[in-house]
Amino acid sequence: MTHAEIIESLGQRNVGEIAANLAGATAVFRRFGVDFCCHGEVPLDEAARGRGIDIGLLHDALLELDGTEEAATIPDGTAELTDYIVARYHEVHRRQVPELIMLSRRVEQVHAGKPGVPEGLADILQHALGELEVHMRKEELILFPAMRRQGAGSLDGPIAQMREDHVDHGALLERMAELTGDFTVPEGGCGTWRALYAGAVQFRDDLIDHIHIENNILFPRFESSTAS
Repeated sequence: MTHAEIIESLGQRNVGEIAANLAGATAVFRRFGVDFCCHGEVPLDEAARGRGIDIGLLHDALLELDGTEEAATIPDGTAELTDYIVARYHEVHRRQVPELIMLSRRVEQVHAGKPGVPEGLADILQHALGELEVHMRKEELILFPAMRRQGAGSLDGPIAQMREDHVDHGALLERMAELTGDFTVPEGGCGTWRALYAGAVQFRDDLIDHIHIENNILFPRFESSTAS
């Protein structure tokens, strides 16, 4: 799909489709707060209205992209792409979340009762760690090997479950943002608090990119409605 084809019918195209095919679009969507990973099936203008975003401003920002912005180096082949997902995201999440749990418990204990303390964040992260590990192991042991063997064709059942998991992951990120005031450290917050929120933002961004690559680039290759 070319840059011109996307731009020609911008408002009617799904945000996931735009994110997957228009270089630089994901950065624009982040800036405007458009969900391009868990709800990438929503048409652009509908997504903008749902978020109360000025559609004209969003269109203008996307139209400024010339299609030559440097994109992340994402492999094209299925085997290479699944290996990339495991190395770049699965293994990174396995390092990120335990560290965030430790930092969160420290902040909650040391600053208990103070304004803005994210009480319950550590428990949310602990739950997330368990859910993510189950999800990632299913991909590593079952889904990704099936994709490598099959090469193309329908894997609708397991992919539908993974997509449902992704919606749950998105809800988790929303709860984290609500609990932390969108990861805003209160005035006078200690270094541990700042490190916690900086790490949480990085985890959020990585998980969003992880879900986007699977939902909008990898999975459609193996769904009956889109498989060639």
